[in-house]
Parts: sequence; C-alpha cells; structure tokens
Amino acid sequence: MIRLGVNIDHVATVRQARRTDEPDPVWAAVEAQLGGADGITFHLREDRRHILDRDVPLLRGAVVAKLNMEMGATDEIVSIAIATGPDQCCLVPERREELTTEGGLDVVRHRERVGKAVAQLRDAGIFCSAFVEPVERHIKAAHDVGFGAVELWTGGYAHARTPSEIAAAIGDLRRGIEIGLTLGLEVHGGHGLTYRNIASIAALPGLSEFNIGHSIVARSVFVGLREAVGEMKALIAKYAPQ
Repeated sequence: MIRLGVNIDHVATVRQARRTDEPDPVWAAVEAQLGGADGITFHLREDRRHILDRDVPLLRGAVVAKLNMEMGATDEIVSIAIATGPDQCCLVPERREELTTEGGLDVVRHRERVGKAVAQLRDAGIFCSAFVEPVERHIKAAHDVGFGAVELWTGGYAHARTPSEIAAAIGDLRRGIEIGLTLGLEVHGGHGLTYRNIASIAALPGLSEFNIGHSIVARSVFVGLREAVGEMKALIAKYAPQ
C-alpha cells in the first residue's frame, strides 16, 4: 500500500494572508487524518511564511499518523526538529524568493552541511528523507550521508506538457526509483501531483509514499478536507501496482 502524506502548509498560507488565527493548520491536520491520511507533512521555513513556531508542538500533539517535518539543514531548524520529535524529517532546499520548493536538494554540493544535520537527527531517533531530483549522483549521495529514504521530485513530470516530455520524465523517475531501491532506500514521491496527473506516477512500482499538499487543499475548498483526502487515496489505490 502506498502511503499518502497530506501537506497542510497551504492552509497556513491562507491564515497568514490575513495574519489571523484561521484557518488553523492543526485543525486541518486532524481533518486530514479523519479523511484517511497516512501522514501529515509540514514545512517550517526559515522565513516562517506559513507554518509558525506555535504550530509545531501543537501538530506533534494532534497528529497520531506519521508526522513528517520538511526543513532546511540549518542549526536552528535542526534544533527545533530534535525538540519536537517528528517521525520523519525530509530535508529540502530553501530559497526565499521561491513560491514553493522547486527542484531537489543538492546533496553532492552541500554534503558536509547536510551530513551533519542527518547525523544529529538520526542520533535523536528521527528517520531522515532527502528531497532530491531523480538523478543518480544525488540519490547515491543521499544514501552515503545516512538518509533512509529519498523523496523524488516529481516536478519534471508535473510541469511536462508534450507526450515526449511526459514520457522522459516518467523514465527519469522510474530509473530513480530503481537506483534508490538498489541502495536499500525507501523511495517516496512529491511535488506538483494532482488528481489529474497522479495515475501515471501511482502506477510506478517501488514507491511507498506520496506527499501532496496544494491540490488536496485546493480541492477541499469545494468538498471539505476529509472528502478531498479520501478522493486522492482512492485514486492512488486504483492505479497502484497490485
């Protein structure tokens, strides 16, 4: 069974648009779990543009499913993660000018800093995942510095427009999955996945987890978060390898 992690950052983005107290991402995490989410994902960014420090311990207390904390490899955020104790930390790149995380973490270039963060998190008993592009050198580097999983950036597929671009992106992901599994890593997927494009990716053998946020939160505006989560889970189950 492929797990579905629901990213509730965009609920916090709506809250921060008015800098008020609603909608509450913690409440959203509860609703997503009631809809069948296998995990809750949140990203505590350095600039605190959506998830705030007050949300983090509340999420830890409210989430009984898998709690996945996306984060940059900075000393401050690593310390917060260790104090919080999520089930999983997914290390991602951060650039202040981006709307959302674009592209994967360059584990090769930032090997020393990333390796230090992974060692600290693992010593605290936290499972670590690297958000990387489906490129062999980054997947191998993630394995070498101690990650237990890679979350493959599916943006190349999500942004592809022509049949040849889509086929090439799927081929890249298929090879990335094979490399990760050969190295003994769990292989997850995320970025830009929607109700319209999930089928081809859910059908790829070897993936064990998806983390999806924007599309589910957008759908929940019309049908509610529980229903939106249930619909995505049903699609994944429909197309996943049997």
